[in-house]
Amino acid sequence: MRRPVARKLSILAISAAVVSVGAAPPTAHGSPVEKVPVAVGYGGAVSSVDADASAAGIEVLRKGGNAVDAAVATAAALGVTEPYSAGVGGGGYFVYYAAKSRTVRTLDGRETAPLSADADLFLENGTAIPFAEAVSSGLSVGTPGTPATWQQALDKWGSRSLGSVLKPAERLARDGFTVDDTFRSQTAANETRFRYFPDTAKLFLPGGSLPVVGSTFKNPDLARTYAELAREGVGALYRGDIADDIVDTVDNPPVDPASGWNARRGDVTAKDLAAYRVKSQAPSKTSYHGLGVYSMAPSSSGGTTVGEALNILESTDLSKASEAQYLHRYIEASRIAFADRGRWVGDPAFEDVPTKELLSQRYADSRTCLIKDDAVLTSPVAPGDPRDPAACDASGTAAPTTYEGDSTTHLTVADKWGNVVSYTLTIEQTGGSGITVPGRGFLLNNELTDFSFTPASPAVHDPNLPGPGKRPRSSMSPTIVLDQHNRPVVALGSPGGATIITTVLQSLTGFLDRGLPLVDAIAAPRASQRNQTTTELEPGLYNSPLRAQLEAIGHGFRLNPEIGAATGVQRLPNGQWLAAAEKVRRGGGSAMVVRPAS
Repeated sequence: MRRPVARKLSILAISAAVVSVGAAPPTAHGSPVEKVPVAVGYGGAVSSVDADASAAGIEVLRKGGNAVDAAVATAAALGVTEPYSAGVGGGGYFVYYAAKSRTVRTLDGRETAPLSADADLFLENGTAIPFAEAVSSGLSVGTPGTPATWQQALDKWGSRSLGSVLKPAERLARDGFTVDDTFRSQTAANETRFRYFPDTAKLFLPGGSLPVVGSTFKNPDLARTYAELAREGVGALYRGDIADDIVDTVDNPPVDPASGWNARRGDVTAKDLAAYRVKSQAPSKTSYHGLGVYSMAPSSSGGTTVGEALNILESTDLSKASEAQYLHRYIEASRIAFADRGRWVGDPAFEDVPTKELLSQRYADSRTCLIKDDAVLTSPVAPGDPRDPAACDASGTAAPTTYEGDSTTHLTVADKWGNVVSYTLTIEQTGGSGITVPGRGFLLNNELTDFSFTPASPAVHDPNLPGPGKRPRSSMSPTIVLDQHNRPVVALGSPGGATIITTVLQSLTGFLDRGLPLVDAIAAPRASQRNQTTTELEPGLYNSPLRAQLEAIGHGFRLNPEIGAATGVQRLPNGQWLAAAEKVRRGGGSAMVVRPAS
């Protein structure tokens, strides 16, 4: 028998408070903001990958804003300091817990394909164009959803205007932020393709060179864009002057002729932008050892895939398993859940997605029996049929997992009233399409490359082929866990493309089952299995004795230097919150609270 959940969470809360130190409030504007990975205190909490962004959210909370207000402020600031991961040129998924009603709601702000798109979007002469050529092109750009998400979240649940919560980000873009190693290295990784586009090179390669660590990076064009959105509303991006500039840029990418780069045209039109709508929908939900796990339902595959894997793991007492046994079960559950994801999950406006059945314990039990303690499943594993479960069925045709860019960013926020936001947003690839809208200061996404260019398997229906106005399948998994009284236990999420799912799953099981404080569950070395022949391991596992133990029963591994960059918040007793972020990944994250505990 497992120890009672309530008692275990109490122990975790005490442990977390003991090992944590409070973060100081944000310093006066212009002074460096220190990054710390964990903070405990009162009045609300913010956790993101960036100190300036977390400080923007804390500023809004300190002025009386709620978690939704602070989440939008943090996201807008990330558009300044993390422009290669997120911004108004992208999209994302917003999960909100309302303390008053003790309910969870979500917003699907995913980018959409042009209304002219069809299944042959990425084909030329019947053949898929090379992925790298698709990325840096107008063809990869979907209609952005992030600004509309901000406005809808504020309209439904916020207490401040868009103009008010954009002020910290506008100031940050105008006055600048300090370049760190991560920003410089991400710029360097994109330098070649950034030089294809003069407006991008002018902005991100100041004076023709990489930005210098310790220098101040300013983006006055983005400051003006934020000011215009604050003044005129997000309609300026979907129907106004900014919309016109986006359409012109996608239709005729401003490429340097001397580069020789074929920046294929896209077809995002004024009609596409005007027709864009954020979807307000119920979350995915599964029960895990008496806790309610809420996340994003399709078009994201995050909620269904994390949820199915948790249901598969439900029958195993992971708290008593050895480290090798735990990792084996976690890897195999991930493998199976990804097999089902590839077959069944796409945009539900176009595909018949059996969300309820994928999340049923009956279906999970039919898949659990595939897992053996002394052997490893061979990938790719065939999907099952959640509509008609057959025990241990592995006779179908498997489809490999398609590639997803590993950028994106995640933030988590809680306020003094107990409201919580878990929000993952993206422009897809690190650096998105590489195309900056001239005079506007933001990069456009390359989100349409998340579609399958061709069917993943000729013998199996692929639910993720392009279509008119269709949302590409995502792996984003912003998650909120509630206790038996529908009060928050923990909220978290991560960037990382398809590894988002495994990062969230491993962090949740590390925290809920293995007894790790939240910051340590986030920091733990990661494994990621996505129905592939080998499992990716970070160095902490790849170079450990655990690798040999797992190889002895048939696992195969390959090294991945870094997987994900998670953030989370945890509710503690007596109105306290704990914010947790990465200790090392992406240069470390930034956890802050409004009033640190002494």
